Amino acid sequence: MHKSDAPIVMGQLGQSLDGRIATVGGESKYINGSHALDHLHGLRADVDAVVVGVGTVVADDPLLTVRRVDVPSPARVVLDPTGRADPGARCFREDGVRRVVVRRVGVNTPLAPGVETVALDGSRAFAPADVLAALRGAGFRRILVEGGARTLSAFVEAGAIDVVHVFVSPVILGSGRPGLELAPIESLKAALRPAQTRVQVFPDGDVLFECHLRAAPAETENHGTREPSLA
Repeated sequence: MHKSDAPIVMGQLGQSLDGRIATVGGESKYINGSHALDHLHGLRADVDAVVVGVGTVVADDPLLTVRRVDVPSPARVVLDPTGRADPGARCFREDGVRRVVVRRVGVNTPLAPGVETVALDGSRAFAPADVLAALRGAGFRRILVEGGARTLSAFVEAGAIDVVHVFVSPVILGSGRPGLELAPIESLKAALRPAQTRVQVFPDGDVLFECHLRAAPAETENHGTREPSLA
């Protein structure tokens, strides 16, 4: 697979028919099927860095590697303003890939050997635009914001996402954690409507919505198949 050079910020989430990404107790494997996982690994394969919030690292301990596509894994970036992440988390394992923690200036909790630090000013949290500027300064042009829900919601609400990939599974949870939570709106006129949406139905019933949020849709042909802040 050839990785595109076009700069882009993508987001992704997998959810149930009623918009849930996990049960009340936090169980999320596997709401979506194997096709969704294949697609996710294809997205990872086409970016320079995968970004997650520290809450995802604490709750799920993800690897964030490419295992279903035969290409090198991207850099792994954890947004961890206060230094909550366990240095022994799986995403920090040494495997020849850059590992980066974005934290607040002055936070000095231990990191795994070889993990880079990007320090940002901020009394409480980070604005997505500041995070992206710092990551681009570190050499990352193509970025995938993978989770969790709070992190992705902040980037969407800030207008920082070019394209969001939403996998919807034909299952109804009835309760649980929502995939996106944005500021309330008074009218449907204020709803966020993608400039372009592509839809693909997979054999297991999962449906992919590839939503281009910019007025001019970004190039994503090679992926394979108020300012909010981040606490």
